[in-house]
Amino acid sequence: MNRPLLALLLAATTSGAAALSVSGTVTGSPPPQARVAGFVLDPAGQPGAEVVSVPVQDGRFSLDLPDVAPPGRYLSSLRPDAIAWPGVLEPITVSGEASIADLRLYVYADRNGNGRYDSGEGLQEAVPVVGRATLVLSWASTDARVNAARGFSATLGRGWNGLLVEVGRTVKVAPAGRTVNVTLTVGR
Repeated sequence: MNRPLLALLLAATTSGAAALSVSGTVTGSPPPQARVAGFVLDPAGQPGAEVVSVPVQDGRFSLDLPDVAPPGRYLSSLRPDAIAWPGVLEPITVSGEASIADLRLYVYADRNGNGRYDSGEGLQEAVPVVGRATLVLSWASTDARVNAARGFSATLGRGWNGLLVEVGRTVKVAPAGRTVNVTLTVGR
């Protein structure tokens, strides 16, 4: 095998997962100068670091999550007692020793036009939905699996993961794919 081909194959197999894109519509009452932003959560489950944001234009947005790990202070061990995803009920089992960071979407009014959130700009969580499913976004350091009651079963790959979670009598979990089209609803 020639060296350039071998280098290309090694790069393809050792690089992180492909980037994840989330796009869609914002319904309800978005504020003037609205931006949709992805924040990784701190250990208390509050918005920590803004890792990506885009303006809302004509009620639409398109986010490309960065292809790098979130800041280290937002990573935590994937443990049964630390999972706060919809549909996850005890008993919970985790396979794999991954560090993870959950990302939530928020809408805010970029009043000063600087393209990032500043205190006082009205940060509102906006839950992304696809049909009857909620989109869960999480970054994992390595492959892992989470199982819980009522049929919850999710596989995480290294990098950003999108999971579509539909909660009913049973919990249905499906991978979202690398490009996801969602609806975000915001109020005033």
